[in-house]
Amino acid sequence: MTGKTPARTAQIEQETSERAPKGWRERQESIADSSGIALLLVEGHQPPALAVTNNNSICGTLQSSPEYLPLCDPFCGAAHSRATAEGEVVHYRCHAGLQCFALPVEISGRKLALIGGRAFSSGADYHEFVERVREGDLRDLETNELFRNVIFADEADLDHAALKVSRAVEEFREVEGVDETPHLKAETKETVTAVTPTEPVTEKDLPPTVKVATGRRSQFSDSIRRFAEHIDAAEPSQIYEAILTQSTELLQAERASLWLFDESSNELTIKAARGIPVNADEIGSIRMGEGIAGSVLNAGEPLLGTIDALGRAALPERKYKTRSFISYPISIGARKIGLLNVADKRGGGAYDASDLELVDLIAPQIALALERAVWQHRANQFQLMSITDPLTGLHNRRYLEARLSEELNRSKRYDVPMSFMMIDIDDFKLYNDRNGHQAGDRALEITAQCLRSTLRKEDVASRYGGEEFSILLPQTNLNEAGMIADRLRRTIINARFPHGETQPLGSVTVSIGLSSLSPSLNSVEAIIRAADRALYYAKSHGRNRAYAYHGSDAIASTRSPETRQ
Repeated sequence: MTGKTPARTAQIEQETSERAPKGWRERQESIADSSGIALLLVEGHQPPALAVTNNNSICGTLQSSPEYLPLCDPFCGAAHSRATAEGEVVHYRCHAGLQCFALPVEISGRKLALIGGRAFSSGADYHEFVERVREGDLRDLETNELFRNVIFADEADLDHAALKVSRAVEEFREVEGVDETPHLKAETKETVTAVTPTEPVTEKDLPPTVKVATGRRSQFSDSIRRFAEHIDAAEPSQIYEAILTQSTELLQAERASLWLFDESSNELTIKAARGIPVNADEIGSIRMGEGIAGSVLNAGEPLLGTIDALGRAALPERKYKTRSFISYPISIGARKIGLLNVADKRGGGAYDASDLELVDLIAPQIALALERAVWQHRANQFQLMSITDPLTGLHNRRYLEARLSEELNRSKRYDVPMSFMMIDIDDFKLYNDRNGHQAGDRALEITAQCLRSTLRKEDVASRYGGEEFSILLPQTNLNEAGMIADRLRRTIINARFPHGETQPLGSVTVSIGLSSLSPSLNSVEAIIRAADRALYYAKSHGRNRAYAYHGSDAIASTRSPETRQ
């Protein structure tokens, strides 16, 4: 994935609930909730459906997109026509790897169909879909809601749900006063399975193996849903902690660590940790192939085991409560992203294959979240570079003008003062010519340090260009700005500049021009122009001065001459 946010297009309507048979939706919701699968009542091509309950968020995202809807048309789009033509339940696997069924029903004299399932039956299908989202044909798909409600179920779950649906339709028709339901063929062709119940199907009627499978799939679906919700809601700066928090809760781990792989250094760096007896920033990087973590990442295969089974001795200072752990590599295709370690299972138990299966299911979510965090970090770095002067570390002119515009609007809205100053190092060209450009660069750096040490937290200092600096002073009137300007001027006089004594005034000095928001100065351009005019006045009247602009014919010193050094 590229980290870009796809442009939003008009979404396709998913449901026309006003056309659904009266009273049916409540029954459909009950079945969807108890079965943990998606159910859609359709009449003709879908979308839209007459009723949508517990829809898989993947299907909702795909079918809401004009660009990706055609992928679904041969499957759920044509489900009604296939089911009604066959007159029996039809099972199919869609392009996303989701298992579905379409059951023809007649309600209120209308030939309808119920689409059910929309569920992954294996972790491999889920992984394959996520890879398409990350680097394949679905990489431009909007992902904000994509993993909000991912559904897992096996064939037994779907058959059980189809039986419930058939029984619910029969009961609904009886309530409507219809004695007979359409006959569903006992024989099916190819991907068609018989569903003709004669008695209500309840959980107790299921074989023990089906009950266990149904429970585990429901658990997995809930786990994926909660994990996705919490990770997606996290701010980019909190993603690492959010991943670890959700992973430890899901896997009942008292100890865990999350590592990010840096391809340039070929090392793993810890990003978050829980239950480790030292601070995360005290833990060094791990090279690819070194130790358990480096070896697992290098091999690209998860490791479920114990310290003893590996023939290693746990160091006493690490204070492990149990010896069982899972070390899981996070990757996107062949690209290595990071590593998740969990240990010390609550209650003292050992991790097993079912725990590893849970990590299999959340690993794609972790990979997506880590990639989002990496891209956000890069974006922040690029943004910082674009608004920062590389020599002084101050904001640059681009940032200053944008920030000045924001503050100007805020000051007008809330009727609060705002001031602005332009600063120029006196005789800087002479300083450069005498002492060289390296000394000139150092003088600029020292001036920037003086600005930082003198200004308040809310003030915004920037390098405007060359030897010119500017300062935005929010909620500051002209008198207060004058006192700040004079304090800043004296700070620079007293600073130790290399070769400062060779300057015409005996030290490096600055001249300052000020302006303030007023009825006549009510735009960014006017405020900057007025401060620049006051600066020119200060330079032409002896330098080492601060003057404020009061109008077209009024420029005054901010302090009395006696206060100047």
